[in-house]
Amino acid sequence: MKGPAFLRSLAATCCIALSASVIPCTPANAYANSANANNFNPQPDENDLDRHGHYVNRDGNVIHAPSRSRSGAVPEGATAQCRDGSYSFSRHHGGTCSRHGGVARWQ
Repeated sequence: MKGPAFLRSLAATCCIALSASVIPCTPANAYANSANANNFNPQPDENDLDRHGHYVNRDGNVIHAPSRSRSGAVPEGATAQCRDGSYSFSRHHGGTCSRHGGVARWQ
């Protein structure tokens, strides 16, 4: 006859095995890149921007670096205006405008 510790261990093992079969084992960001690939991400008019740099975000997408609009209009695809007057095209709130004085307002 097995002791109570063995029974608790057996019950825990059964619960883990059962939950693994019920709960999908899909990473939280598994659909992020496929969703981004299917969504149109508007690109700004490079002729209206004073900077033309890009960076790769945490999802692996190439994003236009913050830039000022020469015409004064909000650039296509801008998600925030930074406190220094530049516009950000970030897809995540964390770190947006971090080297540009922070976010003045979200678009």
